[in-house]
Amino acid sequence: MSLPLLQYKPTTQNHRVKSFGIADQNEDTPYIYRIEDVSSYTDIQSIIWAAYRQIFSEHEILKFNRQKALESQLKTGSLSVRDFIRGLAKSEAFYRLVVSANNNYRLVDITLKRILGRESYNKDEQIAWSIVIATKGFSGFVDALVDSEEYTQNFGDTIVPYQRKRMEGRPHNLVTPRYGEEFQEKVGTVKTDWRFTLEKFYTRKFQERRLSEGDPRKYADMAAAVGAKGNYAQKLSAFDIDYLSAVPYRGRR
Repeated sequence: MSLPLLQYKPTTQNHRVKSFGIADQNEDTPYIYRIEDVSSYTDIQSIIWAAYRQIFSEHEILKFNRQKALESQLKTGSLSVRDFIRGLAKSEAFYRLVVSANNNYRLVDITLKRILGRESYNKDEQIAWSIVIATKGFSGFVDALVDSEEYTQNFGDTIVPYQRKRMEGRPHNLVTPRYGEEFQEKVGTVKTDWRFTLEKFYTRKFQERRLSEGDPRKYADMAAAVGAKGNYAQKLSAFDIDYLSAVPYRGRR
């Protein structure tokens, strides 16, 4: 028996505002790709690449990440856009690039951005969907999103998902999946890594230990505070010496 989805609410009323209205129409307004608008081979290719950009992100669209079987089914009409999105999110490439590199909370946030076109409302929503991942697996999580009422109302079976919320910061499909805080700690690129902690601990311990009397290190700070004066070489030549005045005068005998 699967657990029901926990209840969560948007953090602010702004989460309920419909985005990209007349006041939001600018260069950031997304272009909506619909399968019913396809009239040529170029149009279907545009829909395919729009789906790749949304699900895989701009910097992950590589040749070996393509799902040619899904592309073929979409071109022949045996697969809807909704199921094409489902297949991309469940692909081995997406699992390798996104799922395996993140914990469940960040995975929920990234997947909501890619599939529903919005970020998670708050931590409560992340926890709710994380429980779904824990009980049904990532595949069940994808099915829950793609078959959800929110997805159906906004995209249906024919529209490629797009960023529905107002642009703030980087676009959703440009969020790098491999550089969450947990992944950075794993590869040792943040200050919370245990190596930085040990280095900081032993440095402070070395600085605080008492040095014996006469140890030169005890006077290192004092020596560094003393301003050194340069001892420049004197410029002296034979023409500058007065030999006559230097020799004692004894007078005449």
